[in-house]
Amino acid sequence: MFKTNYLSVSALIVLLLVGSYVNAAPIQEYKVFAVNDLGMHCVDDDFSTFTILPPFNIVQAQVVGIDTQGHPAVLSAANGVELTYAPTADRNKSINSSWKDKYGIPKTNFWSYQQAYGLNLPNGKGIFGLTMPKDAKSRADKSFSWLTNEGVFKAHGIPILPIDDNGNKNFYPMLKILAGDSTTHSLLAGGSTNIVLPVSDETTCKNCHATNASAANPATHPEIAWSHNPNASLQYRENVLKLHDAKFSTSLEASKPVLCAGCHYSSALDLTGSGPSEEQQLHRTMSAVMHDNHADKMVLNGVKLPDRPVTVGGKIPNPAKQSCYQCHPGSETRCLRGAMTKDVTCQNCHGNMQAIGGHYALKPGGSLDGKNDGGKRRPWVDLPRCQSCHTGDESNHLPVTASTSADGLRHYFAFDVKDLSASPRLASNKRFAEQPDTLYRFSKGHGGVLCENCHNSTHAIWPGDAKHPNDNVAAIKAQGHTGTIMECTTCHKNDSLALTLNGPHGMHNVNDRKWANGGHDDFYERNPKSCQSCHGLDLKGSPLAKVAANRVFVTELGTKQYKAGDKVTCYDCHNGPDFDH
Repeated sequence: MFKTNYLSVSALIVLLLVGSYVNAAPIQEYKVFAVNDLGMHCVDDDFSTFTILPPFNIVQAQVVGIDTQGHPAVLSAANGVELTYAPTADRNKSINSSWKDKYGIPKTNFWSYQQAYGLNLPNGKGIFGLTMPKDAKSRADKSFSWLTNEGVFKAHGIPILPIDDNGNKNFYPMLKILAGDSTTHSLLAGGSTNIVLPVSDETTCKNCHATNASAANPATHPEIAWSHNPNASLQYRENVLKLHDAKFSTSLEASKPVLCAGCHYSSALDLTGSGPSEEQQLHRTMSAVMHDNHADKMVLNGVKLPDRPVTVGGKIPNPAKQSCYQCHPGSETRCLRGAMTKDVTCQNCHGNMQAIGGHYALKPGGSLDGKNDGGKRRPWVDLPRCQSCHTGDESNHLPVTASTSADGLRHYFAFDVKDLSASPRLASNKRFAEQPDTLYRFSKGHGGVLCENCHNSTHAIWPGDAKHPNDNVAAIKAQGHTGTIMECTTCHKNDSLALTLNGPHGMHNVNDRKWANGGHDDFYERNPKSCQSCHGLDLKGSPLAKVAANRVFVTELGTKQYKAGDKVTCYDCHNGPDFDH
């Protein structure tokens, strides 16, 4: 079979740190936080010729129990909690519940050609035993596993496909995640959320490998009998095998179906984490052959496609003309989406195709754990970090210039643009850094909560954009509006928190009337920098001092209203930081 990877010393601390507190009072409400781990999973649209990725999606989740006193705690399976998933329709009434549509037509031919993966599964069964909810023969077929070492519930390998039950394409289908009592299986109060499970089959080589295109041109290779298969997907796939056989004296076309990772190691398909096999060690990795080898071949209709970061004030290329979207999903799917996509492209974080393919040696600090500095980039491991662009706060951040930052604080590039390896920049101020030696999608922050639970998936940071409304559903359910989950009342009962600066990333109480009505001045008097770090050195606001939603504060000084995105300053209610009214 193929290999695949993938605060209580005081009452105050008890109140503030979700997860360190064990509820003494009865739990009266449960909150489910769940997220797809990557922001997009890809799947082949055909498995009869060659295959790169099977139907395989991952959801990781946590359950927070809130007791009768308003105290939250992250719960585990040991608390008698279980998680399952069920079908749910999005606002367009698209629902995805089975591996077949409502007419009985299979959404994929994966199970007909699964021998490429060394598998022998019944139709509809995923690699690790999970199914789509309607296909479940038992509760285990649609249940999350509790992973003690990660402190999360995980549904590993849901075989969802980008075709809904009506037979229509939907790259952003939704599932309902349900928290129940593990003994009675009854739903726990408030214990559900709806999340998007992004999946696309727009992973394609057709723009270059279709017959008569640049990589399958009879004039260039007259010795190859290029495919004339009327099925566009099969045609380019057959051409890829023909070209590989001609260039490397292989016999792939006669060996269909071919698993590309059988020879070219892919950590995305190394779920056991055992590393490359003897055969795989003889060849370059899948990432290297796809990225580094194709870096000089990104030409569409005779025009070289851009493969570089977008500069400050620069124009993002049309999706159909972006290098990454020629293969990754895609000009239609647009898997890179959400809060940052109006300013950057894939290359702003990952570097160009040569850098991604490990053409250049990483600089010191460039590898995730420091063990691969000076080596070639490890796919799926040595990746950009949050701290590479979010290098600190207003009081302490890495230097920026007009060419590297639009707001004087946050970087547009996750690396030094002169660094050909695109080694991630490391911040000295770790306010916005992931956990040490840990990727964002596995990192935890405030009270042991996954970073993705509050910020959403990699490649889909909240708020989601207008083209991807399903991304926003979970955040709106959790706190009443989209964007980063930052309302304290999401997990803490209103007015249950003492005034503090121990919130996520050192934040104070959010949308709190006690804080607004004079409770914050003592903090400034004790430590002005604690306020300046977000509200600006002059306390006239910064990108870190924007309100997340419309606010109305009624204080001793009157009523103050803010619109979402407004910066909060000391001059809104006072004559500056001296608090003269």
